[in-house]
Amino acid sequence: MKLFVFLLNVFIFSSSLAQNAKISVDKNTHKFPATKQGEVVDHEFMVTNTGTTPLIISDYSVACTCTKVLLPKQPIPPGETYALKVTFDTKGKYYFQDRTIHLVTNTKKGKYSLRIKVKVTE
Repeated sequence: MKLFVFLLNVFIFSSSLAQNAKISVDKNTHKFPATKQGEVVDHEFMVTNTGTTPLIISDYSVACTCTKVLLPKQPIPPGETYALKVTFDTKGKYYFQDRTIHLVTNTKKGKYSLRIKVKVTE
């Protein structure tokens, strides 16, 4: 019985020490002003690691190759901020465009989503 109680206490203590990277973004949706078709627009999302271990953003996915993300080359240390640059090429696009960017991270959830919106004019 003593061994069981000891192991239970060790498990509870070690669980409380679990460390995670956590992602926080200043604003997870950015709306560009109306933009003429053919222009490339960009925005920097300010990503902060609010966790206790380095934040790794290893990959991203988006439905259209017209959207690109400049991923950090190094992990983001706890408490530090990274300007995550997103570009959107309006070539061949018209009317309202809405793109969701899915980031692959080492957070507990494993992913984080950002959005960009723009009205493309002729």
